[in-house]
Amino acid sequence: MKLTIKEIAKLSGVSQATVSRVLNNSASVKEETKRRIEKIIEEYHYTPNAVARSLSKNETNNIGVIIPDISNPFFCEVIKGVSSVANENGLNIILCDTHENQQKEIHFLNSLKNEKLKGIIITPVSDTYQFDSDYSNLLEGMNVPIILVDRDVKYSNFDGVFIDNIKGAFEATSALIQEGHRNIAVIAGPTTSKPGRDRLIGYKKAYMMNNIPINEELIFYGDFGLESGYNNAKKILNSKHKPTAIFSCNNLMTIGVLKALTELHLQIPDDIALIGFDDIEILDTLGFKISSISRPTFEMGEIAMEMLINQLKNRNKAKDNTVNRVTLIPQLILRGSEKLIRKE
Repeated sequence: MKLTIKEIAKLSGVSQATVSRVLNNSASVKEETKRRIEKIIEEYHYTPNAVARSLSKNETNNIGVIIPDISNPFFCEVIKGVSSVANENGLNIILCDTHENQQKEIHFLNSLKNEKLKGIIITPVSDTYQFDSDYSNLLEGMNVPIILVDRDVKYSNFDGVFIDNIKGAFEATSALIQEGHRNIAVIAGPTTSKPGRDRLIGYKKAYMMNNIPINEELIFYGDFGLESGYNNAKKILNSKHKPTAIFSCNNLMTIGVLKALTELHLQIPDDIALIGFDDIEILDTLGFKISSISRPTFEMGEIAMEMLINQLKNRNKAKDNTVNRVTLIPQLILRGSEKLIRKE
């Protein structure tokens, strides 16, 4: 029977960190505890994997995970995916939430320099040109493997896992157009992030492919936060152009839209149609059947962690400058909120 560090910890009644310390001959473990763990290791013929064997007294078994918003369910699922693979490999996570603030992100990166990390998984706040040169130098200066999740860094060669945001937004907008909608308001994300820009490109592409003029006055910009979805929805609903549908470019902004519609006693899709980018599981429980662009979020976290482990296993090999970038395809899920209800 092959055990993982997690299972050894459970059988021993200790934490995974304690098992890792025993595997690395740390003196900080009580002798009685050490003997108990070693007995289980011997009984089940446990052999540490390549990552665990690479640990030394000058390293920790910690990785840094830096995300922009822990309140966003998307990042919670990414972290679950990262954790599932990290646990199987005896690695611990140091989690940092930047609150979509570049200066906080820089602060965390500088702080993590002293933590002797094995690597970093990060979703950057921004990739703006004026910020990017110094930022790339900071990341490269960490001297550990860097894996990007969801958002890119301009001119960088970091491995990463991403989503085809253009395709997702194109399919969402196309679904509304196929229903007969022509005046579709979009709440786009910040133009300082690639997902924000790409989802707006997908929206515009759907209009162009259907030979429908784009009305720039129906384009609203949010910051991927709930309040920006709420405030923009209020503006849209008071717009003179009377849109029949809204495409919200992330989950928290979609919740903000629902808040505004609820306050105004408007029904979906009877009064206005809605499609959101990112599925929100709890909405179905609450009775909101919202059509959405769904992403394999948990899988993104798993892939990111596997990329990091692969770099750790091969870090002593000669570099071939190959960049490993995976782009996953989102899925359009229609639940009825995209319908055009024609009133007589």
